[in-house]
Amino acid sequence: MKQTIAVRTDLGMGTGKLAAQVAHASLSAYEDTDSRAASEWKGSGQQKVVLKVDGESQLFELADRADREGLPNAVIRDAGRTQLDPGTVTALAVGPGREESVDRVTGDLSLY
Repeated sequence: MKQTIAVRTDLGMGTGKLAAQVAHASLSAYEDTDSRAASEWKGSGQQKVVLKVDGESQLFELADRADREGLPNAVIRDAGRTQLDPGTVTALAVGPGREESVDRVTGDLSLY
């Protein structure tokens, strides 16, 4: 079981901002996970991998692929209180889910 979080590199987010967006994405997707998969993921160490994407359109393409795989996923939009404009799409979490399913969606992306 694993979860991946894809983060936009084109926004120039600071380290703290990036960490907050990753946390929002991870928790949001986890909340949409069925209880069996959530329990299995929690019991196996909650594997998370943070990956890079070039921009917003790539995040939405990945979200569509995750939907087709039947994976929980969450697109994150920033509230706009600090570095970004309100509604800026920053990150996408895919999973938790079976590693092979998650990899079919995000397996070609580079590590952040």
